[in-house]
Amino acid sequence: MLSEPRSGRLAAWGNALLAGFVSPDDAVLAIVGEDAVHRVEGLPGEAGPVGLTLALGRLRALGVTGLRVALPAPGHPLGLSGPPDFNARALDAEEAVVCHGGALGLVPEVYEAGPAGDVHVEVVWHCLPVREAPPADVPSLGEAERELAEALREATDVLSRLDVAGSGPVAEAAVDAYRARAERGREVLAPGYPPRAVRVLELAQRVGLLISVAYENGHGGAVSASEMAARTEALRPVERTARRAQVAAYNAFVEERERGVR
Repeated sequence: MLSEPRSGRLAAWGNALLAGFVSPDDAVLAIVGEDAVHRVEGLPGEAGPVGLTLALGRLRALGVTGLRVALPAPGHPLGLSGPPDFNARALDAEEAVVCHGGALGLVPEVYEAGPAGDVHVEVVWHCLPVREAPPADVPSLGEAERELAEALREATDVLSRLDVAGSGPVAEAAVDAYRARAERGREVLAPGYPPRAVRVLELAQRVGLLISVAYENGHGGAVSASEMAARTEALRPVERTARRAQVAAYNAFVEERERGVR
């Protein structure tokens, strides 16, 4: 939850490109981020893997007008619409992109090579057929914002009572990393997204930071089995809510287009 999903970058900047808000070069640069290279495999009309620029152009030619994000977890097919083969691949990757206007989806496979400190990362997006149906369990932006604020209050209260909200070097490093990204003025979403989507995604990312710190900081002050169980029960629903909010934010571009807002 702490790191930005690759599917989020692909959907956000792909949407901005499809709508004409950014150039192909700028979109690809933002999508690739710190990775070495991204390719797309299995694209209709292409015999082998192709680069992102060509792939996004091909998707547009195939009738794709927008990209949605799916962030599924076991027992929660968030953002997916089937078929089972695609859902299984997306669940293994814990993320996927679903095309709007074309019955296609993209699931990332990450390859890493090189010594520690100099890891070379390549990503292959596998293009697969999807079912054209409403995505599972995706809330509206308004619903996501309300649910997230309530879940954050409840989780913060429980974690504070159990003394596991975050302390020590792991927690401090996570907080410092988050602040450093914020201070660099990074773009939370690509151009063209509504301000409310940016606000919801920022809140979801802050909640993700809380969850990551709580999980990575050992048991904190939760020394009994009942206290550790209480912490887990407090984190599980807020983690689910944060994932739903992330998907709602990334998908807001397509949702507004469907409603005729843009």
